[in-house]
Amino acid sequence: MTKQHRMNLALALMLALALLLPCMGAAAEGLGLTPDTKEATQYTIDANEQVYALLDFDDERELENAQRGLIAAPDSLVIKTEDGKVAWSQDAYAFLDEKAPNTANPSLWRNTQLNHIYGLFEVMDGIYQVRGYDMSNITFIKGNTGWIIYDPLMTVECAKAAFDLVKENLGDYPVKAILYSHSHVDHFGGVEGIVSEAQVNEEEILIIAPEGFEEHAVSENVYAGTAMARRASYQYGTLLQGGEQGSLCIGIGMGQSHGTTSYISPNTTISRTGERMVVDGVIMEFQLTPGTEAPAEMNTWFPQKNALWMAENCTGTLHNLYTLRGAEVRDGQAWANFLMETLKLYGNDVEVVFQSHNWPHWDNENIVEYILNTAAAYKYINDQTLLYLNQGYTSTEIANMIELPADLAKNWYTRQYYGTVAHNAKAVYQKYMGWYDANPIHLGELEPTERAKKFVEYLGDVDAVLRKAKEDYDKGEYQWVAELTNMLVFADPNNQDARYLCADALEQLAYRAESGTWRNAYLCAAQELRFGTNADPATRATQSGGIITHMTPEMVLQYLGIYTDSKKIEDLTFTANIVLPETSYVLAVKNGVVLYEQGSLHERADATWTTDRMGLFGIAQNNREVIDSKVVQEGDTTLLDKLMAANTVADMDIFFHIVEP
Repeated sequence: MTKQHRMNLALALMLALALLLPCMGAAAEGLGLTPDTKEATQYTIDANEQVYALLDFDDERELENAQRGLIAAPDSLVIKTEDGKVAWSQDAYAFLDEKAPNTANPSLWRNTQLNHIYGLFEVMDGIYQVRGYDMSNITFIKGNTGWIIYDPLMTVECAKAAFDLVKENLGDYPVKAILYSHSHVDHFGGVEGIVSEAQVNEEEILIIAPEGFEEHAVSENVYAGTAMARRASYQYGTLLQGGEQGSLCIGIGMGQSHGTTSYISPNTTISRTGERMVVDGVIMEFQLTPGTEAPAEMNTWFPQKNALWMAENCTGTLHNLYTLRGAEVRDGQAWANFLMETLKLYGNDVEVVFQSHNWPHWDNENIVEYILNTAAAYKYINDQTLLYLNQGYTSTEIANMIELPADLAKNWYTRQYYGTVAHNAKAVYQKYMGWYDANPIHLGELEPTERAKKFVEYLGDVDAVLRKAKEDYDKGEYQWVAELTNMLVFADPNNQDARYLCADALEQLAYRAESGTWRNAYLCAAQELRFGTNADPATRATQSGGIITHMTPEMVLQYLGIYTDSKKIEDLTFTANIVLPETSYVLAVKNGVVLYEQGSLHERADATWTTDRMGLFGIAQNNREVIDSKVVQEGDTTLLDKLMAANTVADMDIFFHIVEP
């Protein structure tokens, strides 16, 4: 049957359903729909049982790797902020039993057990890691007199607790250098739990990062920060409690910590592969890998130890070419190519590979296979997606078609605990083809609420639709039920039966998901359908000045443009000179659009604003106290107020709806 025939048949079935439903006369009453969490259905139990036949659960090599080299671990691990809030807890996962419950995919359950192994570990002589103290690992390289520290976790409280564990067991030595392997906050946000910015300056501590690090760290964590933070609550399960029917791990750790994030700018930049540094007697050779797991990322080779730091390019799980919280799409082709370059550079000599998530791998033959299989997984997804899209298949069709080859899929370290083949295939499609599938009905399609209302209007009897949906739920058709009932929710958010049935279907999808992030997203959506959209400030990390105050003037002006609602000031057009101590900018507001250029002052500017970087930041944040104290205005003094009238920073809804309109 051709694709067009399938589409015609689907349309005919929908029209038939639309004609039939008003005649059915069935009501949704008596369906027994409640907001309660449900147990796994038999369909879910059967699906999870099939996982045991698919994978070799007797293969315990990854368990051995996760346990190897343990030096010390506290019996209980709960890390709190100064105000008593729990920033991180391994005690929350004390429920983990040997056998997976019916409400968890056995493969994800096993990965959760491995990520629950925490403490201080020796990777090899002179290289140590604290694992399980945050979503990422923190690594300590012993130099002649002090520590070189890699990726100081996401939050200050977690980093401090990890450093305390090291000092207690290995001794208190000065910090000589801190290295950020890449531009994601879980690899630098805890830095002030290790050192202060004043300490970095006074003791001349190196803060090392790859070229482009700060630009990408800002663009990801600030420019789209509000939306990413909200979506991250779904991806990381910050709205959930750990449990057999709650959150498990996410493949690269137990989840996201809830402490205070911080930031110290790099003072040393690595700009080319093969570049070497000697710090406190430790030789480090760098391999830049931009466009892989992050836009700015690098591996490190330790030739004195034949040890290889793989940043987040190999992590013991299939990673993301697209992350569910939202980010720039990653390049599967480049990712695979850089891993092959890694093997060319270091594959003959490497004896241990360690990275910023999960556990190391030892022995040359195993390591080469580990890196090669990881490269093959990303290359397969990239190439197979391109093959299918060139045959005319759409993003969604490809996501439902593509599977890893059996030999790649059976490896525990390429299982879909974090990224999935399905959403990574969609990422490849997006990278090469964008959002448009060439079907012109999608060029100007209705927004979701209007589309849902028309759909319901055509169907007619919503109660009959719910009755039919409940019958499909009872047959195990959870994806379809979730799609249909969510459309009913968008048509009428107050339809409690639609909300409850959609939640029930999402919950069953969660119980069978191998990806921890998919499980979290399903369960978060189910929770918000049952009880309303989350608005708990505890689900957001606390900023301590952090990365925002380290933005360059260009970044601050870009931030100003992003958070200016141009629709509110469409008639506003003017030019202002911005004079800073170190440079100057011309700000051109054209019909409410904020444009800027560094350089010479405009001779006929409508206004001049003289300030410093903090004053400029006050303008971007619409902080009246800072503006009044830091900004000297000349010319038309009303223009800044008019511009600030369209500043939306203070009005941003950080808890916007996701699963309802």
